[in-house]
Amino acid sequence: MNMTERLLQFIWQFQYFNRHQLCTTEGSALHIIHPGKYNTNQGPDFLEAAIKIDGITLAGNIELHVYSSDWNRHGHQQDTNYKNVILHVVWQHDMPGHSLFVPVLVLENRIAAILLGQYNEWMQKPGFIACAGAIKEVNDLVWTAWTERLLAERMLRKSGYVLQLLETNKQHWEETCWQLLANNFGMRVNAGAFENIARSLPLSILARHKNQVAVLEAMLMGQAGLLDQPFTDDYALLLQREYRFHQHKYQLRKVSGNVFFLRMRPAAFPTIRLSQLAMLLHSSMHLFAAIKEISSLRELCMLLNVSANDYWHYHYRFDEPGGYQVKNLGSNMINSIIVNTVAPLLFACGLYHKEQSLKEKAIQWLTETDAEKNNITKGWHEIGIGAKNASHSQALLELKTRYCDEKRCLDCAVGNALLKQKR
Repeated sequence: MNMTERLLQFIWQFQYFNRHQLCTTEGSALHIIHPGKYNTNQGPDFLEAAIKIDGITLAGNIELHVYSSDWNRHGHQQDTNYKNVILHVVWQHDMPGHSLFVPVLVLENRIAAILLGQYNEWMQKPGFIACAGAIKEVNDLVWTAWTERLLAERMLRKSGYVLQLLETNKQHWEETCWQLLANNFGMRVNAGAFENIARSLPLSILARHKNQVAVLEAMLMGQAGLLDQPFTDDYALLLQREYRFHQHKYQLRKVSGNVFFLRMRPAAFPTIRLSQLAMLLHSSMHLFAAIKEISSLRELCMLLNVSANDYWHYHYRFDEPGGYQVKNLGSNMINSIIVNTVAPLLFACGLYHKEQSLKEKAIQWLTETDAEKNNITKGWHEIGIGAKNASHSQALLELKTRYCDEKRCLDCAVGNALLKQKR
């Protein structure tokens, strides 16, 4: 049976072992008053614990290891952080007769084999998630509380990136919003390239041409490297001239790397997305201010519901005419912007300015937005876990990528609930 230090910590934290007639390796009677607080920082594993040994009460810290010899192997005998350890809890005692000057408790024969077997099965099990066969046994109260916690974790993590970008932009929220929007418009394939394009075109330049859609589009397309080849199309030639003029005027440096068309639906080609992005800039250069003032999701969707200019209704690429189709942004893309740009921005702004109302609006809009459809939400659906809205799908994405994929079953409320049944 494979034992890990993290599993041992989990078992100690929740006292999932036989506590009847405990005694140390020296034969002293042991009673646990309080197991201590789990410590995720440097130092002993559990702090502020209380125990009784032969009737004498001791207060201090507790350290756990798979083997008692790990104490010396980890150098704790020379570390002052461990001078207040009152108990060394181990899976196996492999140092008989050797005094560590700290009482030792061995748990090897005090933990249910079924609990250990379940954990080891999860660690070795392939598939979408380890506990797929049992997850439906977890009651609704656990699920509700856990998904709320997962959503909060995801929003805090995304907010961290927003605030880092804000720092880079010298606390300029509109510039930060512009760069995040561009990233979102690039989708997974071109996200980084689109964000770099936005960084190379600050709003101070773009705002001068707010009413000149062709100039906005020319600068975006040109910085993306889409105006470098020879054209025969009049509109492409116009954008090419505009870009060359404004590139010289503003000393624009092209971004490194290319945008890609491969394995993308034509409606999501970078040409279409950049044209739509230009139209969004044309509609408002103060998007984040507008977003903060909007009270309803319907108003937000109306603000974001732009379409590419008329040329693109007949094209997906330059010099390649096709049938007529209006290139609206579309509900799926609008939902993606709400989930991946608007909500994290609002939540981060609420954190930064300590405005609870902005955080609440971000969460509320997620609950009103349709759940995301991707391979991960499809996987959850196949094992019987559906997402009612975007707040649920975001929680499930966090659970899969940050817990299930990393086999952090011991840190998961679902894993905890299922293992509790096995103790």
